Amino acid sequence: MEFVLILLPIFGIFAIGFIGQKTLKFDIPNLSKLTLYLMSPFLAFNTFYTNALTVDYLYLFIFVIGLCLSIIAIVYVIAKVMNYDIQDACAMILASAFMNNGNYGTPVVLLIFGAAGLDIAVILMVLQQLAMSTIGVFFAARGSAQNASMKMVWRRVVRMPVAYGALLGILLQLVHMPIPAGVMTCVKLVGDAAIPTIMIVLGMQLAVISFRRIDIPKVSMSLILRLAISPLIALLFTLILPVDTMTKQIMILLAAMPTAANTTLLAVQFNTKPDLVSSATFISTVLSIITLPIVLLCIF
Repeated sequence: MEFVLILLPIFGIFAIGFIGQKTLKFDIPNLSKLTLYLMSPFLAFNTFYTNALTVDYLYLFIFVIGLCLSIIAIVYVIAKVMNYDIQDACAMILASAFMNNGNYGTPVVLLIFGAAGLDIAVILMVLQQLAMSTIGVFFAARGSAQNASMKMVWRRVVRMPVAYGALLGILLQLVHMPIPAGVMTCVKLVGDAAIPTIMIVLGMQLAVISFRRIDIPKVSMSLILRLAISPLIALLFTLILPVDTMTKQIMILLAAMPTAANTTLLAVQFNTKPDLVSSATFISTVLSIITLPIVLLCIF
């Protein structure tokens, strides 16, 4: 029951965006740009500045990047075998390589493992944010419908401010530079607003999807990679990395989380098959009601 209660606010925010788009017809690309360029950098800065760096970051960094690159490699193999174009491959990467371990995964970990588990979940959330703001942006730009050159792709990656917010947060933390309380209040308010706004935009995107046009095979493959293959890859990493049992369990659990809502923002912003990515995000979130309890039974 508590697990379902965690999901209710998530679907409630999706519903707000869905109803708002159906009735008021918002400009989704501009709202996506607002969130990516103005709100998300503050969220990244606050996350990295306020969470102390420890040696655990190294092992968990290896895990997050290794898991992400493993899924990307599998998608490329599938795309090669099935003769998918680069736009389809990049959309599938966005839909399958990045998990929602923030507003979804972190409360689940807190519910199951308590405060001790929350510390690990926060570190993984921070590292996932960094991966999405670099690797995620690269593949979103690479799969743009405008068929951008590699030079243009890298230019778009460099211009994305989220990574700079994260790096500035790390730098100021390492040099122990204090920030006035008033400034941090401003940073936190804008950053905290990013998460519900991202979820509202996803709800809006769902409102304009034509489900008849959804590429079922590609969405299905993305869902299998996100909800089934990803936790299996995480299991392999737990056999290699020298972390304690609880950390291993949390790594597998978070690897089984549905697709991150941020990927829809990237897909909309760069026009990288947003229908495919947003539908995978929504469906994976719904299916996780079934898949996550199965994962929990397996890790305990």
